[in-house]
Amino acid sequence: MPTPTKGPRLGGGPAHERLMLANLAASLFEHKRITTTVTKAKRLRPYAERLITFAKRGDLASRRRVQGAISARNNTNKGIVHELFTEIAPQLSNRDGGYTRITKIGNRKGDNAPMAVIELVLEPVSPKQAVVKEAEKAAEKAAPAAPVAEETPATEAVETEAAEAPAAEEAAATEAEAAEAPAAEEAPEAEEKK
Repeated sequence: MPTPTKGPRLGGGPAHERLMLANLAASLFEHKRITTTVTKAKRLRPYAERLITFAKRGDLASRRRVQGAISARNNTNKGIVHELFTEIAPQLSNRDGGYTRITKIGNRKGDNAPMAVIELVLEPVSPKQAVVKEAEKAAEKAAPAAPVAEETPATEAVETEAAEAPAAEEAAATEAEAAEAPAAEEAPEAEEKK
């Protein structure tokens, strides 16, 4: 867990804070969004994102580590860990970070505490980022193909000359036909004048 912020911990002591963060993370993974105070949401964000990073690895050691972090007291959260590894992590596999979003929603009526909604960002990565990744993949594919083309410049020259030869013949034939056509049109006009 990251170093806590300055000031008093959430709850009474470090053990209480760990249990609170574990319960908040379990609720977040179960419901995909929860409403809590801004302070708790800000403290939950790095905790939950680290657990999601472990879930993206998908191996047994990561599963056990997440299970230990979420269910500190009992094993009632095995279903939530399973859901995290099988449903949430694959949806976030293309995302490199920023798995959660905090939105402030105003103050609570009773004690005027600032409230926020923390939710998982399950939308696909923006189209711009997808285009950039496709361009990078295309550049990687083109890079190995370039040395192959450089090894055979003679064959490329022969191919371009062969392609240019029929084009030159067609152009000469078209010019000859164009020159004959106006001459043929002018000849009947000249005969009519006589």
